[in-house]
Amino acid sequence: MANQPNPVTRRPVTWGDFKSMLEQNADLHLQFEYEAGKFVDSSYHITEIKQAPIVSVDCGGQMNSWTEVIVQLWEPSVKEADRSMKVGKALKIVGIVEKSLPLDPNAIVKIEFGNSKFDTRQMYPGEFVTEGETFTVNLVPDFTQCKALSRNQSCGTSSADASCCAPAEKKEEPKLVVVAEEASCCTPGGGCC
Repeated sequence: MANQPNPVTRRPVTWGDFKSMLEQNADLHLQFEYEAGKFVDSSYHITEIKQAPIVSVDCGGQMNSWTEVIVQLWEPSVKEADRSMKVGKALKIVGIVEKSLPLDPNAIVKIEFGNSKFDTRQMYPGEFVTEGETFTVNLVPDFTQCKALSRNQSCGTSSADASCCAPAEKKEEPKLVVVAEEASCCTPGGGCC
């Protein structure tokens, strides 16, 4: 399998593109690789699909908004050996969801997953791999960024040099000054403690 894309340079997958990839592979078994060589157990369930409108104000004072579609996966505690999620079944679940909640085709897709050995988190689809009867979605970690710096602005200050994201200036450490004579200071047997 190919290397995962750099999270800083890759473009997030939209719901419309993700759904289209599923529709092109409807007869295959759907797998999710959450770490190199580690897959969500094949007996997983899609427990819910959430649509989350996000509105934020970044450190530079600019308002941002976008929508996310989050697909939640769950591994049952008792593995079902003969159960494997086919892409077609996942699409049926999507159909049920979209009857009640029209999903924004331009929303950013995230997959939410965790198990006893992997803390629950939201990840991006990074790469789609078709091998034999399997369609695998390789997941890449979410990442943080400073939106103000990506616009070549500062974090709410007038100068980029004063930005919270700029390298910190090296400050002189304060010098300690002895204000009492050594004899009156705490010494063994000095009686101050």
